[in-house]
Amino acid sequence: ENANRSGGFLLAANHISHFDPFLISLPVRRKLDWMTMAEFFRPPALGVFLRSIDAFPAERDRADLKTIRTAIERLKSGRIVGIFPEGGIRDSVRSVLEGAPLRPGAATLAHIAGVPVVPCVILGTDRLYSKNQWLPFQRTPVWTAFGKPISCFPELQRSQARERIESELATAFKNLYAELREKFRLTTDDLPRSPQERRGPCSPSAALARSGTGNRSGCATVTRRSLRSFSSTTVDSLLCASINWLHRRHPLNGHSREEMERYLKACEGLSPQEYYVLPQAIGSNGASDSKPPVNGIPDSRMAILSWRSPIKTAFAANNIARVDFFRSDARRWTGAPTLFLLHALMSSSPTGYYRWAERFNELGWNACFVHLPYHFSRVPTGYWNGELAITPDLIRNAEGLRQGVIELRQIMESLRGHGCHDFGVLATSYGGWIGALLTLVESDFRFVALMSPIVNVEHAIWHNPATRRVRRELGQANVDRALVARHFHLSSPLHGRPVCDPTRILFVTGEFDSIAPPAEIEAIHQTWRGSELLRVRQGHFGHRMMRETIAQLKKRGDL
Repeated sequence: ENANRSGGFLLAANHISHFDPFLISLPVRRKLDWMTMAEFFRPPALGVFLRSIDAFPAERDRADLKTIRTAIERLKSGRIVGIFPEGGIRDSVRSVLEGAPLRPGAATLAHIAGVPVVPCVILGTDRLYSKNQWLPFQRTPVWTAFGKPISCFPELQRSQARERIESELATAFKNLYAELREKFRLTTDDLPRSPQERRGPCSPSAALARSGTGNRSGCATVTRRSLRSFSSTTVDSLLCASINWLHRRHPLNGHSREEMERYLKACEGLSPQEYYVLPQAIGSNGASDSKPPVNGIPDSRMAILSWRSPIKTAFAANNIARVDFFRSDARRWTGAPTLFLLHALMSSSPTGYYRWAERFNELGWNACFVHLPYHFSRVPTGYWNGELAITPDLIRNAEGLRQGVIELRQIMESLRGHGCHDFGVLATSYGGWIGALLTLVESDFRFVALMSPIVNVEHAIWHNPATRRVRRELGQANVDRALVARHFHLSSPLHGRPVCDPTRILFVTGEFDSIAPPAEIEAIHQTWRGSELLRVRQGHFGHRMMRETIAQLKKRGDL
């Protein structure tokens, strides 16, 4: 109740691991805007993710007026701002739980904004630094307690109010800490330790194996690799948790199994060519707004092509297909090879894709940034970008994939009418899934680069960490594996075969990817004989993969 009160307030918590913000947010039913160290915003992928969840940067070593203004504005507008008043990860005697002093910022913010402070103590998250805690069936207990709101004391002068808030906050931290220890009978091992202690020492044997020498450089290499693995796992875990949280908004109804059976009965006898058939072949009325309007586009480098999608959904915004078309030359673009940029699920911004489109223009390629179903311009009011693309509603998921593939076939068909017969695909994650399905029905590709694609629907539903909530909903609706498997020949690339030359397909896998695991990408690479596999040291999310993929395409002579 203390954490789910109405109105704006400052949530102040102790800090023992990088997992704290997410795990503290779970029991809070409202959205938290976390004040986050500015260093975390510097890696592009992580910075984009943090801004997408309304976190904002703060400099640790100096007063940051912009950060202060941002926090005060959000608090006054009735939002919750999360802050770690210790200024960083602290354990033992350095922790406020053991009596270490607080930094003054939290009290000042609360007094200026005129909002209360809700204290929070979290324990157990530091154990997640140990790789053993991530083993299958391993459960890591985490304890969280929220204290009663502390007044901002508007009747006092700022200095007096700050001292009073800090005093009461420090007392609240100690009391909550003692309460958790007593109530759950916590042992010494349950209490906060440093990340270094939890991770354990660098293994000398591993270091020697890595470096091939007897010096310490191997340990440094192992440490860098471990840090990269940890950061990748952390980002993937946070995004999986966010997706699972969003899936809570989409429970299945009591008729879901019957609806699924009717849907499968209608389409399980179809081939991919029939399932993803172009609309002309299914009696489209041929209206001008039902095809990509390639004719008559203005003489500008980037043109927006939009048309009525051949797949009608329950959401009007999603029924308008859109492609941002970057031409190699504003006037003489016909006949040039054309690239399709297919973005990831819930991609936060098209800006990076636009930059790549312009680079391909410089290489003489047209480039199409495709707004995939339920993303960007196609997001219905009240939903997050991409939220509706993957939910427990498997029928909507399948129809979204079908919609994406057919719309791509439409734009390819229109471009062929203008002399463009050479295509490339650069696709990531969800876009990679659609790109892989496109190869089941289209063959005119110079290359198809699929980065961390979802290729095995069986794994995506029943084993993926991003679909835990989906599995729960399916279980409650009595939708079992055998029923879902009846659609794999249409929606699971691993269960199909490309009609294009497999040697033109480049699979790219992240070494630390837990969402599209390397084993699944390796499996489809082996199944689609002749395809190429590139391994990159990152998780499911990150910019490194795009750069290395482009470099590999150039090395292959595709660009």
